[in-house]
Amino acid sequence: MIGNRIRTRLFGRRPRAAATAALATIALAGLTIGVASSAQGNESAAAKPTVVLVHGAWADASNWRGVISRLQHDGYNVAAIPNPLRSLAGDAAYVKSYLQTVKGPIVLVGHSYGGAVITNAATGVPNVKALVYVNAFAPDKGETPTALAGPDSALSVPDPTTIFDFVPAKLPPTATTDLYLKKSAVFKSFATGLSDKEKAIVAASQRPAAFGGLNEASGVPAWRTIPSWYVIGDDDRIIPPAAQRAMAKRAGSTITEYHAGHLGLISDPQTVTRQIVRAATATVH
Repeated sequence: MIGNRIRTRLFGRRPRAAATAALATIALAGLTIGVASSAQGNESAAAKPTVVLVHGAWADASNWRGVISRLQHDGYNVAAIPNPLRSLAGDAAYVKSYLQTVKGPIVLVGHSYGGAVITNAATGVPNVKALVYVNAFAPDKGETPTALAGPDSALSVPDPTTIFDFVPAKLPPTATTDLYLKKSAVFKSFATGLSDKEKAIVAASQRPAAFGGLNEASGVPAWRTIPSWYVIGDDDRIIPPAAQRAMAKRAGSTITEYHAGHLGLISDPQTVTRQIVRAATATVH
């Protein structure tokens, strides 16, 4: 009898109902804590800007892979969007149309020719809070990427057929002629700092740039009104460091130099990511 009474008190209907209610209360409290924690996490993510990455010529969005993973680890929303590589005005218009779909502040990043694109795309887009140039062109109105590379660039040669393959092959090229880098140009100049295996992948996967886009005059530059950061590769043979420094100084950019070739975003994504984060924290509150 005593044993039955004890079992009744422990496992009878009323005690079970009380235990169930207690468990429900605990579960509800846990759910409330979880919701609050999730809301705090979303609020933290919302406080960070969206980072939009724009690749350059003879490249694609996969070049940003190491940068993307680091930014996402730090809680940033990231979009590495395609750059059409057809014409400077057209490429900038495409990027601008994408920017106009993004809610909240944006840090806009361009590599190489992508720098010329963001210089034009960000003009008049109020939620672009910072520009970051990575081994990039930052043209003023009327300037062309090819001219800004200067005479010391590996691209500035008397006979362009020694570094480019033209598609179609008919010469002279037209504005829509596609330019591919020869494998030798990739290995010797474009992809310095990478392993031979990585260089071979770059050479095989490159996206061509239209001849006209590289020689098209830029419009009103966004760096006149938007704060900018500039990451300069000291072993860049495509856009020589001296040319990058001149553009960065003119734009009033915050400058960082690192030991890298033209594809420093691949060989040293940590340094590139660090400067993007600095631009984000300095301009977005």
